[in-house]
This record gives sequence, structure tokens and C-alpha cells, in this order.
Amino acid sequence: MFEQQPEHVRLHIKELATQASEKSEPSAWFDVLYVEAKGDAAQIPWAKLAPHPYLQDWLTTHAPSGEGLKALVIGCGLGDDAEALAKRGFEVTAFDISPTAIAWCQQRFPDSTVNYVVADLLAIPSQWHLAFDLVFECRNIQALPLSVRSKVISSVASVVAIDGTLLVITRFRETEAEPSGPPWALSNSELAQFENLGLDQLERLLFLVSEQIDVKQLRIEYHRK
Repeated sequence: MFEQQPEHVRLHIKELATQASEKSEPSAWFDVLYVEAKGDAAQIPWAKLAPHPYLQDWLTTHAPSGEGLKALVIGCGLGDDAEALAKRGFEVTAFDISPTAIAWCQQRFPDSTVNYVVADLLAIPSQWHLAFDLVFECRNIQALPLSVRSKVISSVASVVAIDGTLLVITRFRETEAEPSGPPWALSNSELAQFENLGLDQLERLLFLVSEQIDVKQLRIEYHRK
């Protein structure tokens, strides 16, 4: 998130995130940004109008069959990741806290089988508990401040079904010192919370953003026994 963004865009996002945190509504700034975009995807830093390349790589190398399985896409943005999973046969639910983003998804994919819904990662619907065979979390945790990190990680873990898979894509920091953000990259101790919540790490791949060699990103696959 936010790679190669103009300085004024980065500063505007930081201002929105700071204002939201000061109001104790740390995720409220997302809809503000979508509304400001006025239908122009170029104004949304993370909207590439294609599945995330690390997700696409995972789908290609693992070739999962989604038939009869339920998938959840967290913070689905404009819907490309959700559509990629639907094409693999998954019964996909995709949510975002932004009503504007969800309406945008429905407009982009009017005939989609994906169930696009407005929901809050910090207030997950109770019926989603342990309900999804595949959960995809891409760069949402890193977009929320450390003050709510443990709660967010717990929410993400809570929706992974028994024998289910969690796929996480995130920025990574090697220090435990609090970073400046957004985004706020995740540390090893923060990622370890997933294992404390009953998820085993199966695969961990490190990626470097070529234009910003100091930016490390991880794709981690977890499994719940």
C-alpha cells in the first residue's frame, strides 16, 4: 500500500488517518478517500484494477479448487482479489468498511457471484466466526494503527474455519520499534499473534519492492488444525 505514491497523496492519507485515530475511529478514513475519488480509481493508492500479484502467484503455484469452499476477502477495495477467488470456484464473501467501495465493486462487476457487503473488521459479524475455508487479508492490518493491532489480528484469525487457510500479505519491519505510518508495517512479534491464536505458519515468502529496496513485504500462509 502507498508504494510509489506522490508525496502530497501520502501526506493527505496520513492526515486522514491521524484525524480518524483522534476520533477513535481508526478505519473511518477509508470511505473518505473513496468518496473523494469520485469514481476515479487512480485516486485510490492500492487500487490496481487487477488481483494482487502475490495472490495471483499463490493461486498459480498452489492451484486451489474452491468448489464447495467458502472464502472471505477482508477490506476488498474495488473487488479484483475477490473476483480472482470466485473464478477458482470459491463461494466468496468480500467486505469493506467503505459503502462507497462496495457500491463501486457492485458497479464494476454487476453479474458477479461474489457477495459484496459493508462490514467493519473491528466488529466482525458473529456468524462469520470460524466460517471460512480461505481468508485473504491483504494490507489492511498495516493500514491501522498499533493501538488496535492486537484486536485486528484477533478479528482476522477468528473467521478462519477449522482446517482452513489464512493468506496474509503485508509490509514487514524487522524492528519492534513503533514505525511511522500509515502504513505501519508488521513485526515478528505481531505476526506471532496469529500462531498464538491457533494458526500454524506453513509458508513465508519475503518480497522486496524493486523501486524501494528498503520496503519488505511478506506473503504468509497459515493453517488452522
